[in-house]
Amino acid sequence: MITDSEFEEELPPSKSQEKRDCDALKKLGDELVALKQEELDAMNLPESLFDALLTAKKIQSGSGLKRQRQYIGKLIRQIDSDDIKKHLDHIKHKHDTNTAEFRKVEQWRDRLLADDKTTLNEIIETHPEIDRQHINQLIRQAKRELQQEKPPASARKLFKYLRDLHE
Repeated sequence: MITDSEFEEELPPSKSQEKRDCDALKKLGDELVALKQEELDAMNLPESLFDALLTAKKIQSGSGLKRQRQYIGKLIRQIDSDDIKKHLDHIKHKHDTNTAEFRKVEQWRDRLLADDKTTLNEIIETHPEIDRQHINQLIRQAKRELQQEKPPASARKLFKYLRDLHE
C-alpha cells in the first residue's frame, strides 16, 4: 500500500509551484541587476548571465526591461542559483558587519579619550604593531582640543588611525 508521503514524492511540482519558483528567480535576477558593477564582477557569473545583467542595466523601456528580466530568470534556472543567493546574502550582510566594526572602533576612541588605560592595553594586545608614541600623541591632542572646545580634528585622526589599524 502506498502512503501519502510516498504518493506526494512521486508527483511533479504543480504549475503554480513552478510559477512561484520562476517568480522567485526573476526577483533574484532583479537583485542582481541592482548590484554595482564591481559586485557583479566578484560573483564569477557565467558570461551569458553577466552580459544579460549588463544589458538590463542599460534598458530604459519598461516592456524591454520586462523581457530582459524574464530572460535573466531563464538563465538563472539553467545554473545553480544557490551560490548566487549565498553571495547576495553576503553582500547584504556586509554592511551589518561594517557597522559593527565601525561601532567597535568608535567605542575604542571614546574609551581612550575617557582615560581608560585598559582599552589601550587591549588595542596593543590585539595589534602589537601599533605605533604607541603616535597613538598617545593623538590621544593627548584630542583631549586638549576637547578641553579648549576646538573642533575634534585629532579625535578624527585617532579614529582613522584605529580604523586603519583594525582593517
